[in-house]
Amino acid sequence: MQIKSSHLLLGLALALATAAALAINVGIPKFLRAPSAQLGSPKVIVSWIEIGLGNPDGSVNYVASATAAARYQCVNRGNNCPAAANKEDVLANLSVGGTFEIDKNGRISNTLVIPAPPGTLQCPGNQRVGVVSVVFTNIRLTDTTNGISSPTNPSALSYNGPECP
Repeated sequence: MQIKSSHLLLGLALALATAAALAINVGIPKFLRAPSAQLGSPKVIVSWIEIGLGNPDGSVNYVASATAAARYQCVNRGNNCPAAANKEDVLANLSVGGTFEIDKNGRISNTLVIPAPPGTLQCPGNQRVGVVSVVFTNIRLTDTTNGISSPTNPSALSYNGPECP
């Protein structure tokens, strides 16, 4: 059986193109899908999988960020509203960072937790500070090592608890 040189050249060109395409995709860091965000009262848990990281002896730095608006109030030890309804509203840009090791497959799967913004409300006597609500917006994960950033899915979450009158 005789193979024509044009078929041989076409096959060789196809093999080289396939190898080049595979080489392009290997070692390019990217999030497998958009990082996810879920509410943990009252905080946001950002989870992700990043692939194409290559060296399993390396590590990657991440920052999870959000804008958060929180409302705090004083409640007594039984979580009931006192006669005076002391409240405080806080708006803050928050970020939490971490460094994670690349696994043997060149990927990282992990989480970062963004807490509610801290308040300064002081409660008298037998009262404590309680969280009424927190709205997290613009939730985003950034791989600062490789310069990759993505909004989370969803990119906004809210927590609502009982509010004193």
